[in-house]
Amino acid sequence: MSIQELTTGLPAPKPLRLGETALFLDLDGTLAPIAARPQDVRPDPRRTSLLERLTLRLEGRLAVVSGRALGDVDRILENCVASVAAVHGLVRRTPDGQVFRTAPHAGLTKAAEGFRAFATRDSGLIVEEKAGLSVALHFRLASRHAEAARACARELAAATGLALQDGDMVEELRTPGASKGDSVRAFMAQAPFAGSLPVFVGDDTTDEDGFKAALALGGFGVSVGAPRATAARFRLAGVDAALAWLEAAS
Repeated sequence: MSIQELTTGLPAPKPLRLGETALFLDLDGTLAPIAARPQDVRPDPRRTSLLERLTLRLEGRLAVVSGRALGDVDRILENCVASVAAVHGLVRRTPDGQVFRTAPHAGLTKAAEGFRAFATRDSGLIVEEKAGLSVALHFRLASRHAEAARACARELAAATGLALQDGDMVEELRTPGASKGDSVRAFMAQAPFAGSLPVFVGDDTTDEDGFKAALALGGFGVSVGAPRATAARFRLAGVDAALAWLEAAS
C-alpha cells in the first residue's frame, strides 16, 4: 500500500500484544506534548511510571527514538529507559549501556554560527545544539519568520554538506548518518528485540523512516496527531490518546 493510500482514514491501532512486540517510541509530540521551547519539556510521573511498567512487561523490548540529545532524553524520562536512539539515530545506546556515536561533521560550526546570526532577528527564535552532532533552529515562538528560517536552513545545508531535517516548526542541520529507521534495524538485530514484531509510534515526518523500517520487519507504525501523508498503518489523535493506548497495555 502506498503512502498516498494511507494518507486519510487511518484506523486506531488495536490493543498491543506485548508478548510478541518490540516498542519504539518517539518523545516530543508522542510521549510529551510539544513545548514552545525544547527546554520546557520536563519529567512527568505518569509517563515515567508507564515506561517503567512497559519495559518490565516487554522484558526490555522498548526503546525511545528521538531527535533530542541523549542527555536530554534521560533528563525528561528520568533515566527510566535503557535503550535510546538520540539525535535522530546519530547516537545509540544499547540495552547493556554501550553508546555508539557518529563522528561530527566539520560544517556544524558554520551552521551554528549561521543559525545564531539568523536568531538575532527575534527573541522567539531559539538555536539548539545537540551533542556536537546537530544544530536546530526553532521558530514556534516566531512563526512570522518560518519561511525565512527554512530558506536559511536550505542555504546552510547547501554550503556545509549537512543533512537538512525538517520538523514541526523547526529546521535542523545534522551530521549525515544513521536515521531513526537505521536505529530500529540495529536494535532489532540484537537481544532482547530480535525475533519480535516492531511497532514504531511517532508524530511527524522525522518518524517516517521508523515507520518504514517497522513495516519492512513485519510490524507497523502508529502516527500521532492530525492526519497527514504517512507510511504508518494506524493513527492516534494526540499525546493523550497515545498515552492512554500504551497504558491500556501496561
